[in-house]
Amino acid sequence: MTETLFLTSDDVAGLAGMDEFVDAVRDGYRQRGTGAPAKPRTTLVNDEPTGMLTGYSAILPETGAMGGYMYSAGFGAGDAWFMTPLFDAESGEPLALIDGASMNPFKTGAAGAVGLDALAREDATSLAIIGSGAQARGQLQAAVTVRDIETVSVFSPTKESRESFAAEMNEALSASVAAVASSAAAVEDADIVITATTASEPVFDGDILEDGTHVTAMGQYHPKKSELDETTIERAKYVPDLRERATQDAGSFLAALESGAVDEDHIHAELGEVVAGEKPGRESEDEITVFDSGGTGIETVAAAYMLYEKATAEGLGSTISLSPASESLTGE
Repeated sequence: MTETLFLTSDDVAGLAGMDEFVDAVRDGYRQRGTGAPAKPRTTLVNDEPTGMLTGYSAILPETGAMGGYMYSAGFGAGDAWFMTPLFDAESGEPLALIDGASMNPFKTGAAGAVGLDALAREDATSLAIIGSGAQARGQLQAAVTVRDIETVSVFSPTKESRESFAAEMNEALSASVAAVASSAAAVEDADIVITATTASEPVFDGDILEDGTHVTAMGQYHPKKSELDETTIERAKYVPDLRERATQDAGSFLAALESGAVDEDHIHAELGEVVAGEKPGRESEDEITVFDSGGTGIETVAAAYMLYEKATAEGLGSTISLSPASESLTGE
């Protein structure tokens, strides 16, 4: 039997700062850029009751860990559960099983920040965020760790939600955060634009993007749903988290591809290639850049292992016993 650490969401909540998540995830993408294995998500959709079962995985050899996410969403309970199995990349033995719900906005926000850091102008100070939920909160908290953001404009369709978000973030951040009445008002003159929505259609007009803007899109991973319009994709240097995902479930890129606005050569590089220095990131002040983040096992494994190490050092969690196949795969 193998003793494996079990960490609840309460165990990992507040265990690490956002800067620690960003550092861990950046190193994970660096490893991906030099060949670490990772695959896009696989989603199984159920019709009745409506729901989906999703999983994705990665191996980070230098970190010494591998694993990923598996989660259910919808079905009869109308909720979601996130589980992260983490394995030792040398021995293959299970290290931990983590309830992944509380870490989700942090590891996802960290991936957005790594993309932002690799592609946005160094002097970017103004940020627009479309969306006001947990993922938007994580994206904004991570963004301010990699750029000196002075002003933030937030839009979401519900006035109360965007105003509550702005008030909360004003208290939490040194930047000035204000709710605005439209996505156009948020995006105009912004150095950085982040979309963190569940929208099925583009949430702003790509024609209004100023030269030099960086866009992070992280709310959609469905082939028929798009947060960004074809104009934005066409105007931008386009960098997805995984190249394979861009033609699988990156709805904004697929829409531009199907319309003929771009071809597959429009994919400049994977984020990991840019982080590892294998491909250039921003090459001019006037470039528009897009990081399309649909979620991968890279940030999941990187963040989970960082939390596992911190929890182990602090004596958090409980242990469960898992039996190896050599003992239990007997057929008896």
